[in-house]
Amino acid sequence: MSASEQNNLSEIIEEQLPGDIFHFIQHAGDTANSLQQRIYLVGGVVRDLLLERINLDIDLVVEGDAIKLAQAINSEGRAQLVTHPRFGTAKLKWGHRSVDFATARAESYAHPGALPTIHPGTINDDLKRRDFAINAMAVELNPRHFGELIDPFDGCGDLNRQHIRVLHEKSFVDDATRIWRALRYEQRLDFTIEPATRLLLKRDIVYLKTISGDRIRHELELVLREEQPEKALCRAFELDVLTTLHPALKGDSWLIEAFKAARVRCLPDLPHPDFYLALLCYRLTANHLEQLIQYLRPAKTTTQVLQDTIAIKEKTKELKSRRLAPSEVYEILNGYHPVAYAVNAIAAGASAADYIELYLNVLRNVKPALTGEALKKLGVKQGPRIKEVLSKLRHARLDGKITTKKQEEEWVAKRHSS
Repeated sequence: MSASEQNNLSEIIEEQLPGDIFHFIQHAGDTANSLQQRIYLVGGVVRDLLLERINLDIDLVVEGDAIKLAQAINSEGRAQLVTHPRFGTAKLKWGHRSVDFATARAESYAHPGALPTIHPGTINDDLKRRDFAINAMAVELNPRHFGELIDPFDGCGDLNRQHIRVLHEKSFVDDATRIWRALRYEQRLDFTIEPATRLLLKRDIVYLKTISGDRIRHELELVLREEQPEKALCRAFELDVLTTLHPALKGDSWLIEAFKAARVRCLPDLPHPDFYLALLCYRLTANHLEQLIQYLRPAKTTTQVLQDTIAIKEKTKELKSRRLAPSEVYEILNGYHPVAYAVNAIAAGASAADYIELYLNVLRNVKPALTGEALKKLGVKQGPRIKEVLSKLRHARLDGKITTKKQEEEWVAKRHSS
């Protein structure tokens, strides 16, 4: 890209952004101008415009009052407006589109790992607080300067060099979650963490201990939403970052193949992050898993997926030990989260996987023809006895001992007690 193209991105913006988004940001620039404010397109979307990558996460920074500007843009009330006066931010939503507004700010950190203290600032202050040079660029949207690139930290140079570089040597000390972001961007973009930044990363891994498990979990979830999360996880293992989650975690060839198998299994969709996380945790013991859960504090559903995955893993020892009747397979495998089955079908080995697929595709769908109400009419006592008889009928069906409703009725007539 020529220097002139780098200095003004107006043509690139018009070419790469959908028409409605382009017209929106033009209107935002006109409205800001009328209010004597300045507005900028910032962050990842600027980076991806320069890389010719699709990114419709539109973030706008306002030198002035972001909420007042968003309200003025939405004066006719055609979009849904959500404001957060405490933070000076707003979001406009319409259809399947959304745009975030933030008042330009500066940040300071009371101590390593602390959430930042926020002060009003300029666009340069706002860019200075960013994580990496490639994310610290802005494009002005006011009419007289529409498309002009602001690049105080040579982010364009880093894009050309394919580098991930922090803005100052205390970047990871101030916010160690940037370590995970560095790995994520490096692998997503097929870049390299710049040598001095890599030294700082290695030096400052210890500061990950200053970050709450909730914030670390959020960064891990972002990794697991990447197209190929195993790349960042393996890089994290190589740089001794992954083991800060738990010393027993590994990013290796086994994980690479397991994640690839997960994507094949979930086609045409990508696996849910819980699927990937359960595969990452598959080789942990139950005790190690509980330690990780206590640290990350995942959602209740995620916790269930992880615990059920390890529970099924333990039970697969029975699946491998001898030939089992279908009813035995059902009893061993019944009652777990669907994702936990899929994880074990990939990770448990061929013989156990065959039983898991049999359960998923056949056995779990087998039910007695008779219902609880029908059993009552046949004289079975209400209460636990109903559940017991239904279970025995299911087992008989599973093992082929009963195949029709009439046979079920005959079986009940011979065995139930009023």
